[in-house]
Amino acid sequence: MGEVVNLRLARKRKARAAQDIQAAANRALHGRTKAEKAEEKAARQRGEALLDGHRLERPGDDDRK
Repeated sequence: MGEVVNLRLARKRKARAAQDIQAAANRALHGRTKAEKAEEKAARQRGEALLDGHRLERPGDDDRK
């Protein structure tokens, strides 16, 4: 036979582990400095501009057809 497990304690351990994972995600998302947030925003905008610059068709090209 297997080991006897107290289900109440097992549920509490599982809930604590889930809360720890959520807390770590929140710290990563919200625990950044203003400079870090600004740098990430600038990098995202550069990436979007680069991607838009490589488009074969631009928005509004349908008018020329």
